[in-house]
Amino acid sequence: MSNSHDLERFLRLQGYKLIAGVDEAGRGAIAGPVFASAVILPPDFTSSEIKDSKLLTSLKREELFEYIKSVALAFCIARAEVEEINKEGILNATFKAMHRAIKGLKVKPQLVLIDGPHPIPFFKGLQKAIVKGDRLCLSISAASILAKVARDNYMKELAKSFPEYQFEKHKGYATKLHLKLIEKYGPSKVHRTYYRCFSDVVKKKGL
Repeated sequence: MSNSHDLERFLRLQGYKLIAGVDEAGRGAIAGPVFASAVILPPDFTSSEIKDSKLLTSLKREELFEYIKSVALAFCIARAEVEEINKEGILNATFKAMHRAIKGLKVKPQLVLIDGPHPIPFFKGLQKAIVKGDRLCLSISAASILAKVARDNYMKELAKSFPEYQFEKHKGYATKLHLKLIEKYGPSKVHRTYYRCFSDVVKKKGL
């Protein structure tokens, strides 16, 4: 398969016209919810601009965010909250966010393509997990952009309620700045405190 999107085209030739691509954003963060998006693109749709969100500038992602929503047959953006992450772990919470995104689609997909090595254990429909799917499947690339932009915008808003952590700069990821601010202020209710990196801080602060 020479082209990066040949896999999806191959599946369409097998009769799967309504394919939903699913991806997450924020799984690797230490604060804030994990977001997921599901996108069904038209069967004959092509684009050279839509690609893995990590390969795009924030400005380009914002531009494509609106474009994808305008051309998609259906899309849904969902999330799992910090409370769910702390209670159930990030993997299960990510599955929940993805499942919510699929369930929120107004068009039922014939096949769901999940970015990563793990299928959603409690999803009853036909699905396929694809490692590096955000680079191999156009619909997963589109989903990665929607999830990433939606989460980034959410974290910018969250920064207004928790200005001391400067979420607008690092979006909740474990940057040096973020870790330094946690060391100074301790974790907040929007931090994923079950993560190991918080154990020392919690002990020091007596939380």
